[in-house]
Amino acid sequence: MAAQTLKLAKRVAKDLLGRRPASLQVAALCTRLRDGKVQVLLITSRDSGRWVVPKGWPMRGRSLSGAARQEAWEEAGVKGRISSDPLGSFHYDKRLEGGLAVPTDVLVYHLKIEKMSKSYPEDHQRKRRWFSPNQAAKRVSEDGLKDILHGLIR
Repeated sequence: MAAQTLKLAKRVAKDLLGRRPASLQVAALCTRLRDGKVQVLLITSRDSGRWVVPKGWPMRGRSLSGAARQEAWEEAGVKGRISSDPLGSFHYDKRLEGGLAVPTDVLVYHLKIEKMSKSYPEDHQRKRRWFSPNQAAKRVSEDGLKDILHGLIR
């Protein structure tokens, strides 16, 4: 009887996890024009050092695009005009402390950089670097983000 109960509990847990809605984050795809060509600013993640775009959780009292603009300031030290509508979205598994992976959907907003500061909240925790959209797409991990970056080339 105990074995059947355990089997049922595992099946129910698997079914529930499969239906759990993904968490939502917002991101800023930060760009500038140099010599008539689009450049994309990528930053390193704090944990693994891989190349990412500034992103974070929605913020109370801010629109989704406003939260993405705030993340761009805190993580990359940039300010500028941000789109009110997302360019697109991508999905990834956000690793939380303790190793738990949370399915996460990310809405990506375009931020045209007007100002870049040397000093900003996370300047000692991250690196930042300019890439062409094609170079940036080769360095990020998420397929959906690669697609958005390739869309800048057209």
